[in-house]
Amino acid sequence: MKHSQARNIIERCFGLLKKRWAILRSPSFYLIRFQGRTIIACALLHNFIRMYMDVDPEEYTPITLDELPIGEDILDVLESIDVVEASDEWSQWRDDLAEEMFDTWMSRRT
Repeated sequence: MKHSQARNIIERCFGLLKKRWAILRSPSFYLIRFQGRTIIACALLHNFIRMYMDVDPEEYTPITLDELPIGEDILDVLESIDVVEASDEWSQWRDDLAEEMFDTWMSRRT
């Protein structure tokens, strides 16, 4: 692969990350070591979302009233819309993950 092709790919990757994560769009005032970690964290979260979510929020375009199919019962269309809501199970999973990550981080510090 030529240098210019590799550079274009890397620039596209950073463009995708900047589109999704506002923290990457403006100059950072954090320490350099935190800036690198922030970029890695954003990339990991991006990959996690792409891997585990059925619909990527960045690629999802909500339907407008003008786009509703004519002749179909509107209730049938509205019933097919899925809404993401926090559940106790999801909140518990999130808290467990955060605790596990913190424990791992603490064990590496000592």
